[in-house]
Amino acid sequence: MNCLRTFILFFSFAFVGIYAQKQDSLTTPERYQPNFMVGGDILNAGVSFFSDRAVYQGFISTHLKKDLHLVADLGYEKNVYQKNGYDAEVNGLFLKAGGVYMLMKDLENELNGFYAGPKLGVSHYEQHYNKVPVRGSQGGDSFVSLEPSKQTSLWLEAAIGGRVQLFQSSFYVDVNLQPRYLVYTTKQDEIVPMVVPGFGKSSSKFNVGFAWNIAYKF
Repeated sequence: MNCLRTFILFFSFAFVGIYAQKQDSLTTPERYQPNFMVGGDILNAGVSFFSDRAVYQGFISTHLKKDLHLVADLGYEKNVYQKNGYDAEVNGLFLKAGGVYMLMKDLENELNGFYAGPKLGVSHYEQHYNKVPVRGSQGGDSFVSLEPSKQTSLWLEAAIGGRVQLFQSSFYVDVNLQPRYLVYTTKQDEIVPMVVPGFGKSSSKFNVGFAWNIAYKF
């Protein structure tokens, strides 16, 4: 009889333990597993050798949950603007942060697929106007130069692209299009910056960028 009571008591505790574990699995959210992907923009880095515009940028991303990935971009750009009488040079760092959502993905590898999402970009850079056109009193144009100054610009952009694994390795090709809209910028002598690192030519508030990255998943 004591053995029977012990047997019943053991299975009673076992049943309660299994039931509690099942309840915990239903109510406890899936734990976040750290994972990272880092990449560099090969296309713009290569074009920099044959252009006045030099752009070096990379990104790091992490899979947060389900189809949501957090992304941060860091880069450096040196550029010039020579148009409509203006001659300007800029150089500085830029940072972009946001997230992308997988719209379509491979069933065998959830990192393969198409994605889209918003980012916020900011750049703090040095600007130098070698020539600024000035309308003279007689109707003729003359030019002045301005001292180098520090400026800050802020913009919103969307990342629309796709990613595919290279063979069975940890490397991926990541290509994306980046429509951008300039939200805020400081000015020197009330002149809107003609070019902003990370944003591009800013004589218009709207711009579009492109990146062709090689990425590695840890």
